[in-house]
Amino acid sequence: MSEQRPPLPPFTAETAALKARKAEDAWNHQDPVKVSLAYTEDSWWRNRSQFIHGRAAIVDFLSDKWERELEYRLIKEVWAFHGNQIAARFQYEYHNADGDWFRAHGNEQWRFDENGLMMRREASINDVAIKESERKFIWPKGPRPDEYPGLSELGL
Repeated sequence: MSEQRPPLPPFTAETAALKARKAEDAWNHQDPVKVSLAYTEDSWWRNRSQFIHGRAAIVDFLSDKWERELEYRLIKEVWAFHGNQIAARFQYEYHNADGDWFRAHGNEQWRFDENGLMMRREASINDVAIKESERKFIWPKGPRPDEYPGLSELGL
């Protein structure tokens, strides 16, 4: 039997929001191996124009991502859900090695297996240059504190 990653489908509004928050927290920890364990062994991703297949490729992708995207901070919010699928919107902020800041805006579509592992992830993302003074995601490195506002509360 495969490891379970609650909450399990079919999702409710409450469990979909919890699933998105757990994903957000994991990505904010920036540990590619631990993040990859939330996906099936043969998980399939489309991330922007890249196609990624399997946990090992996910680890490689995330390792490269977090080497380039410094001071990474992410917030996710559920857009819709049905059965074993969740649509989420997200934004994250980061700077590159030159110190240029960006806010990335995106949408994801997720499909989960019966054990709550993500089988498929499709992400469309656009980066917008911002000034450091325009940052909104300014908590210490790691997961967003519970009292820190989400996207809607931030007016994003």
